[in-house]
Amino acid sequence: MIKDPERLVRAAQGGNTLAMSDLLDQLTPYIGRICGPIALGNGPDATQEALVAVFRSLRTLKEPAALFGWVRAIAVREAVRVARQEGRQVVAELADLPARGDPQLAIDVRDTLARLSPEHRALLVLRDLEGLDEAAAAELLAVPAGTAKSRLHRARASFRKAWTS
Repeated sequence: MIKDPERLVRAAQGGNTLAMSDLLDQLTPYIGRICGPIALGNGPDATQEALVAVFRSLRTLKEPAALFGWVRAIAVREAVRVARQEGRQVVAELADLPARGDPQLAIDVRDTLARLSPEHRALLVLRDLEGLDEAAAAELLAVPAGTAKSRLHRARASFRKAWTS
């Protein structure tokens, strides 16, 4: 059984179905951690879509060492796409959140994320969870660096406002 992701990629690209299965098993939690906060309740659907895209496109991956960056790009793209399809792009009014100390606050992180656009959620995930710099996040999302920076600023400000209300 091959556990090294690069070796799994090479074996899967060569037609080894067990290697493909092992690779997808290894990638599923990683993809889920990216898709969940972006697609929210549709995170499992986005994860599934991303896994299908990885499966279909694996032969196009030229450098197996770049696997996780390549998969990250697919996961973000699919999570944003699924979130848009489900009408989650409409930004709600953040002032409607419960006050600090309210028992409902435990659920508010997810609720606050739901109030942000998929693009804002994607930037927060890429910067604050994945640790990418703004230039790398902008490249992944195919937007200019200035756009990514301003979206990230607005997303953080909206999120911060929810916690201080």
